[in-house]
Amino acid sequence: MDMEIGPTLPRNGDASSGNKYRGGWWRDIMVAYRTLGVVFGGLVTSPLYVYPSMNLNSPTEEDYLGIFSIMFWTLTLIGVVKYVCIALNADDQGEGGTFALYSLLCDGILTPAISVLSAMDGLQVPFPSVAAVEALSAVILLALFLLQKKGTSRVSFLFSPIMASWTLTTPMIGIYSFLRYYPSIFKTVSPHYIVGFFLRNGKRGWQLLGGTVLCITGAEAMFADLGHFNKRSIQMAFLFTIYPSLVLTYAGQTAYLIKNPNDHSDGFYKFVPNPVYWPMFVIATLAAIVASQSLISATFSVIKQSVVLDYFPRVKVVHTSQHKEGEVYSPEINYILMCLCVGVVLGFGDGEDIGNAFGVVVILVMFITTILLTLVMIIIWRTPIILAGLYFVSFSILEGAYVSAVMTKFIKGGWLPFAVSIILAFIMFGWYYGRQRKVEYEMSNKITLECLAELLSRSEIQRVPGLCFFYSNIQDGLTPILGHYIQNVRSLHKVTIFTTLQYLLVAKVAPNERIIVKRLGIRGVYSCIVQYGYADSFTLEGDDFVTQITSSLRAYIERNLDEQLHISDEEEILDLEEAKSAGVVHVRGKTRFHIGKEAGWSDKILLRFYEFLHSNCRSALPTLGVPLQQRMEIGMLYKA
Repeated sequence: MDMEIGPTLPRNGDASSGNKYRGGWWRDIMVAYRTLGVVFGGLVTSPLYVYPSMNLNSPTEEDYLGIFSIMFWTLTLIGVVKYVCIALNADDQGEGGTFALYSLLCDGILTPAISVLSAMDGLQVPFPSVAAVEALSAVILLALFLLQKKGTSRVSFLFSPIMASWTLTTPMIGIYSFLRYYPSIFKTVSPHYIVGFFLRNGKRGWQLLGGTVLCITGAEAMFADLGHFNKRSIQMAFLFTIYPSLVLTYAGQTAYLIKNPNDHSDGFYKFVPNPVYWPMFVIATLAAIVASQSLISATFSVIKQSVVLDYFPRVKVVHTSQHKEGEVYSPEINYILMCLCVGVVLGFGDGEDIGNAFGVVVILVMFITTILLTLVMIIIWRTPIILAGLYFVSFSILEGAYVSAVMTKFIKGGWLPFAVSIILAFIMFGWYYGRQRKVEYEMSNKITLECLAELLSRSEIQRVPGLCFFYSNIQDGLTPILGHYIQNVRSLHKVTIFTTLQYLLVAKVAPNERIIVKRLGIRGVYSCIVQYGYADSFTLEGDDFVTQITSSLRAYIERNLDEQLHISDEEEILDLEEAKSAGVVHVRGKTRFHIGKEAGWSDKILLRFYEFLHSNCRSALPTLGVPLQQRMEIGMLYKA
């Protein structure tokens, strides 16, 4: 038995995230404004790196018109139709649900790398001799990750204004650019420009889809952040700010490149007019940092949820805000992300290779979402099979073309997200497999109250003086390590409290609901559940912890007469006080798998890997400040 902390859903009366932002159109507008700094950072900064990520070779006017037509219809079909009109309706009681987890970790590595590197490329336009863009980008990323432990509460109010400035200024430059260079740019809304592009370029045009797909990168965040903002505010922000901003910005970039066809490697900064160049460089750098911060924070949040759900090895999670669940920080994850992100910048250097890796993540997530949304339509929404099939076929063809194109970039950076995903999947599967095997063993070998009573009735088993807190994660029965402990130590303390620490998915637990105690039908034996929320401090000193539980137990005894054992409450309280005076001990199980020769090869691999993870992860018990002389760990081997 390893002490585990499991999640529990909020009780009645806790407001769900989906109800958080009700209150009329004005409230939705304000929430939509806030989404600019959280939801759309990756999407709205994509003009920094879309054209530089394309390996264009002597492009013509018709090529640029075809590329813009592809981007326009990609934004329209995937952004507006698929995500805004369809996917946002497939929520899980106001939350993004499982769809939200697919690519966040890869995004947490690649978004900071490509955003900051692309923003820093602005130094090479006025100063071509500047060759340290990668090093400067790495320094900025190092500073960003090292500051994570401070939290974002003090500066988060700047995120939305920064992203609003970026979202408004780039389309203004776009309008100026296409009016100056190519006023008829919007004739490309006709799909025949796409057909002509592929007819002229053939295989080369198909391969270029691997770059154009980046125009929609970050769209999945609309669904991932659904639990923090309501559906209507996200729809409003995208339709009235993000979508027109991107279309106008790409229109301006394309118009400039038609007249300056060889400037595509600096496709963003070259189209910025000189009088506003440096202000836009500052805004672009700040926007890239905000977009990076949003993905890093989201990664911490997903890791925290995965740990709570027992899908990921236990890591330290620190809440940097007492008011917002999402503001968390994990030192281990932070430094892993930092090393990977800086390694990507220094290792790849070229934004094109990072773009290849990013494109793989983006389109694979979207393709998986299409498949799952089709299942939701058929199974949950009861959509007519013809309509569901029409949706599936249409988007499968569109996204399938993108998938086939990005797969050609596998050697040139596309391998990175596959490598990260395989490693992450193996870690999560190995951990989950080991945890499930432990749960199965504990549930099939749990100690019943009848069995405990029979053990304690034996003459060789003594009830020794003292108060024992025996930590367990089993509520329906008692952990098998208890039988192992009693049979080998041949004793049990006169007062033993089986204690379970339970994590609730609420900010704070009311004081009167924090500690739940009850008798177990055996004299001196009780169960205790200690509940706490994500913002509750759980750093009590050992004596305070003991005092709180014994006080709650005493109050419970006074309110509830023990009719089963026929002892008075005064006698029961006296037993408790004497046991506490005699000494307190905290007992925790420390279990391992015994992997014998008869175990299958899969168990030998997965359970040994689990044991490696288990021996290097954080303890499941919060810091209770228990003195060393009061701690006891009982080891037990579980047969694999």
